Amino acid sequence: MKVESLNIGRPITVDYHGKALETGIYKLPARGPVHLSVNGLEGDGQADLVNHGGPDKALCVYPLEHYAYWEEQLDKKLEYAAFGENITTTGLLETEVCIGDIYEIGTALLQVSQPRYPCFKLSQKHGASDMPVKVLTSGYSGFYLRVLREGEIAADDTIVKKQTGLGAVPVSKVLHLMEVGRKDKTGLADVIELDSLAEGIRSRFRDWLESPGS
Repeated sequence: MKVESLNIGRPITVDYHGKALETGIYKLPARGPVHLSVNGLEGDGQADLVNHGGPDKALCVYPLEHYAYWEEQLDKKLEYAAFGENITTTGLLETEVCIGDIYEIGTALLQVSQPRYPCFKLSQKHGASDMPVKVLTSGYSGFYLRVLREGEIAADDTIVKKQTGLGAVPVSKVLHLMEVGRKDKTGLADVIELDSLAEGIRSRFRDWLESPGS
């Protein structure tokens, strides 16, 4: 398992359907080690701090293995950070990586907190209006890490798994529940007690589980 590219970038303003949109999805590969704190990488930033960033979303991961699929779907060559991820990786797939898994990258220690749920900014970046739907259908979402120990990370760092999350619930399962969980109370009950799952997701699942109309 390896960091193929380390990507950072400050928010910029782009055009989206004739309106100005501020977004942090446009990132570029960074040289040398970069400091990673509990709130993210030095030199990186997010425009929408309600839905992006923060301790449970300190580092966004996207597997390089999915790039070939998207290149075929979009009919274009993709550069690193095509999905706005902070690290483009090999060896970490959503069907295998579990909520709560702990990894060491460089001198930092990190824990899987939640899937990345696709938003319209992927459509803006790639010019395909159905990108969020395609991501959900494929399951190629990427995921987020929280920082347990701050440190320095860099491209080419080896990713070392230190611990498997309690219950071994894969990222792909939680992504599915984020989409259809209102109709799957059994599935919600299976993951609602995972302490390592991001609190925002747990709260949403708890509300769905307790709602009589679901």
